[in-house]
Amino acid sequence: MKKKLIWATALLVCAMLFVSACGTKETTEEEQKDVTEKLVSRDWEVIKEEGTLKVATSGTYFPNSYHDEESNELTGFEVEILREIANRLGLEVEFTEMGVDGMLTSLNSEQIDIAALGIDRDGENADKYNFTIPYKYSFGSMVVREEDNSGIEKLEDLKGKKAAGAATTSYMKVAEKFGAELVIYDNATNDQYLWDVANGRTDVILNDYYGQLMATEALPEIPVKVHDVFYNPSETNYAIKLGNDELTKQINAQLEAMHDDGTLSEISEQFYNGEDVTVQKDYEFQEIDVSEE
Repeated sequence: MKKKLIWATALLVCAMLFVSACGTKETTEEEQKDVTEKLVSRDWEVIKEEGTLKVATSGTYFPNSYHDEESNELTGFEVEILREIANRLGLEVEFTEMGVDGMLTSLNSEQIDIAALGIDRDGENADKYNFTIPYKYSFGSMVVREEDNSGIEKLEDLKGKKAAGAATTSYMKVAEKFGAELVIYDNATNDQYLWDVANGRTDVILNDYYGQLMATEALPEIPVKVHDVFYNPSETNYAIKLGNDELTKQINAQLEAMHDDGTLSEISEQFYNGEDVTVQKDYEFQEIDVSEE
């Protein structure tokens, strides 16, 4: 009788554990967002009380984030937008320069509040972060050697070519999809990227049209050009830690206000030679699906 009681008790415990495990899985799925939000310690209230908005940016990508030649001051399109946002929110802004992978890690560990540049809303990290509304619209382009277009006349010609870029971006996914050999750079400067194409170390750079146009115009001594092969319209957003919803709301409110009062357009024209990159272009772009299958 005692042995039967022990077995019955054991079976009851196993059943309870099984039910508990099933219930835990269901709860985790339903409450995942709540759990994520609780993991955010540097939320809007903390940032407001501290008075400082911590931002990661490249510092090497003209005209979005770079150092002025004369003053060596960090500036650029996305940098000045963030300075204006912080000013409107009554905050100081503290910039840290780093590459894309460092931004991802720093967002998760809350060493920074906002990541600017290179974190793709449609890439593999799309479901791991909050994203603001767009502050820039563009499309994909490619930089090639001036003398021979690096042997590329269409996207299919990327096969076997060496494509330079940062890891985890949609541009590199396009290159990979068409059979290019990926050459990964970590926060390299524009002149390094462009000279490597000109010298044959790499063949092509797939990236944002406006950024590449500005880079090639700023460095006319390097014999490369922006090819007339365009694809994948895109939007650029700031990334914030997943669950930091109030901070995202505050940043979005300021971006909307800056769009409405013309401030975004003014900053764009300052850094993009009169071009307004804050509005979408009406053009039939070739669209390449780079989502995970």
